[in-house]
Amino acid sequence: MRFIISIAIFLLPSLTMSAAEGVILLHGLCRSSASMDKMATALTASGFIVANVDYPSRTRNIAALSTAAITTALNRPEFQDCTQIHFVTHSLGGILVRAYFKNHPSTRLGRVVMLGPPNQGSEVVDKLGSWRIFKLLNGPAGDELGTALEATPNTLGPVDFELGVIAGDRSINWINSLLIKGADDGKVAVERTKVAGMKEHLILHVTHPYLMKNRKVIESTLRFLKNGSFTPSLTI
Repeated sequence: MRFIISIAIFLLPSLTMSAAEGVILLHGLCRSSASMDKMATALTASGFIVANVDYPSRTRNIAALSTAAITTALNRPEFQDCTQIHFVTHSLGGILVRAYFKNHPSTRLGRVVMLGPPNQGSEVVDKLGSWRIFKLLNGPAGDELGTALEATPNTLGPVDFELGVIAGDRSINWINSLLIKGADDGKVAVERTKVAGMKEHLILHVTHPYLMKNRKVIESTLRFLKNGSFTPSLTI
């Protein structure tokens, strides 16, 4: 009996913690919250309080987008009792998180999983960013995602939060891939998804537009948010 009570006491904190943890989802450039619906469903089923945020990615620069989208999300009523708030992002969404928390540190920030983030920019922007059609389609934020030292991702510095990055190494956009050095997902080079300070980096054979919908990506994301690692924990 004493053993059973001890086990219950041991498990209680983790149960309470998961019930009080939120996750904010941020989609990528030229996408909408609908692209993150499958991820949101999986996170909700796992017990997280989820906010799948829609923001106008093509209308403003990265600084303005990050402040507006993340401040609004953090102030949502459902998060007020959360002890930790995690983030799951796709592409540009990851840069918004880096930009925001560089200037707005928070004790409630939990773990972050970035899917295909251009953490060191993308050669696609270097090559096509000056084209009028590119600017019309991608807006001010898209113009900031090049690989130059002065490009926004390269000015944000190392991350100081618990970060796991999932990169894809499959492309269905061979034209873009011709512009990218090394393995890529059709938008971002695998190597350029990395950032100083990240905890783990995982490569899966998935293309950029479908990272957030892939079963293995979703499973790995849940594992990192719960345990702080993409590697499955051993059960005894």
